[in-house]
Amino acid sequence: MEKKIKRQKLQGKAYFEGTEYQFIESLKLGPWTSYSMIHDPKHMCFVLSRYKFVSKMISGKKKILEIGCGDGFGFPIIAQVADEVHGVDRDDRLLQGNMERLNFLKDKVKFFNLDLVQKAPEEKYDAIFSIDVIEHLEPKDEKKFLENSIKGLKDDGIYIIGTPNISANQYATDRSRVQHINLKSHEDLRAILNKYFVNGFIFSMNDEVIHTGYYPMAQYLFAMGVGVLNKK
Repeated sequence: MEKKIKRQKLQGKAYFEGTEYQFIESLKLGPWTSYSMIHDPKHMCFVLSRYKFVSKMISGKKKILEIGCGDGFGFPIIAQVADEVHGVDRDDRLLQGNMERLNFLKDKVKFFNLDLVQKAPEEKYDAIFSIDVIEHLEPKDEKKFLENSIKGLKDDGIYIIGTPNISANQYATDRSRVQHINLKSHEDLRAILNKYFVNGFIFSMNDEVIHTGYYPMAQYLFAMGVGVLNKK
């Protein structure tokens, strides 16, 4: 009996020390992430895995730009590996919400409205990435979007595009098909990399797993360019 009481006291002390510091004020989720939590929570795992992959690729880079940051769900992951992270989007509702919800990141992050089809970033970045953006562009705007984006990249910088694979579109929901008006194959992404970058790498993704397997069977694709070609 005495041993049982001693064990319970030890367990209670361990539980307190191991958990008490985690009872902090809860954070709010953004609107898009909240929708996922209610309607398709597993999708949140996919999104976070994409941000984790990007964070591994750009780790050690000081100044990062995310194009199309949405409601900033993955922003804290990127902020872990960089000194400064900027996020741009075209919807002020999202940007305002991000500034309020992610204020715990303090001076490390900054959000502002920018349409890359119309204007290039005013600053230079060590790495620029976009997740689930290019497939929403009108095809006629893609060239300007890419050129303006790359103008914000340092000559030796890293550029990453994450997008659904066109070969997986047959399995997409009707809502996705309506929104995804500029889907890419691995060949399309390779052509972009060859046009703008010294080095280019393509990765496949299925669910949360990143790999270099057979591209047409991938649900999602990442294209990474390193070193800018023909910079104007």
